[in-house]
Amino acid sequence: MSDTLHTLRDAIQVLDEEIVRLLNERAELSVQVGGYKKKQGLDVHDPRRERELVSYLEGVNKGPISASSLRQIYREILSVSRSLQKPATAAYLGPEASFTHLAARSRFGGDAVFSAQPTVFDVFEEVEKRRADFGVVPAENSLEGSVKQTLDKLISTPLSIVGDVYLPISHCLLSIGGEMKTVKKIYSHPQALAQCQRWLRNNLPRCELHEEESTAKAARRVMNDEEAAAVGSKAAALTYGLAVTAEGIEDHPLNVTRFLVLGEGISAATGRDKTSIVFGVRHEPGALLRSLNPFSDKGINLTKIVSHPTKERIWEYLFFVDFTGHADDEKVAACMEKLREACTFVKVLGSYPMGEQQS
Repeated sequence: MSDTLHTLRDAIQVLDEEIVRLLNERAELSVQVGGYKKKQGLDVHDPRRERELVSYLEGVNKGPISASSLRQIYREILSVSRSLQKPATAAYLGPEASFTHLAARSRFGGDAVFSAQPTVFDVFEEVEKRRADFGVVPAENSLEGSVKQTLDKLISTPLSIVGDVYLPISHCLLSIGGEMKTVKKIYSHPQALAQCQRWLRNNLPRCELHEEESTAKAARRVMNDEEAAAVGSKAAALTYGLAVTAEGIEDHPLNVTRFLVLGEGISAATGRDKTSIVFGVRHEPGALLRSLNPFSDKGINLTKIVSHPTKERIWEYLFFVDFTGHADDEKVAACMEKLREACTFVKVLGSYPMGEQQS
């Protein structure tokens, strides 16, 4: 081995030792911050502060580390800091290695305490009963649209949306033996099956399709069945000891799922926020237009509007809307006042920092 390589490695080791020293120094300060928060009754998890810190560090970063890599590094540093103050507990739609689990880990880091739940409703209940600090649930997919169970619970829950995560979805065909010729049954979440329907039709047209509550549960189901395969993530293959029979089987490469982070209260304004609401209108001509006029009048940009059937009356709908801005913003508050005058029902689901797509 050359002297040059030895010299470079020695220099890296010196820097690594300094990094460890500084990380521990940072951790000691973080513990002090946790003590102050406890005395003041403040939450350990502060998305606004974390967003400000990461944005600042991206600004001073001169490379060659990319901004996305820097975010990943600090996601874990901040996760460790929170765990030293008080480990965050997060319920998610499981089981382990589901896409919702991956989204939860990307939000809270590896040092959080995660709790897998069998259904979306159970995730809400864990947080509502304060057995978990936060909940993570799928909300919508860029190809298949909204997740009905999540919308149903948002109408009635006392919880707020405190954040969202955008996760690129890449599906794999998972099996024990790793050969497609033995596969006769395929299991997965309905949306995952829908996202891969063309590939499955072209490559496994005679296979029976079976729906499961999550992609990870499907992976767990086929662990002992040589004639079965699951549609899921590479992480599920590693977790459940399955072979990746085929990868990248989604019909469209631009496949992203949005996950909601649920908690108590409303996040403080960061200057780059989103607000989610749900409202109902009178069943009469022009009612929806009148409800949307306040947004136009105040120059507020709508980023999403979805109709959702009410359970009380057939052919009547509620509307889920996302828009830029925070509920505490003056023009948003004025808009909400006008909206309530035009609607029969308005509920603010949460104001929170805009999520960023994870890599």
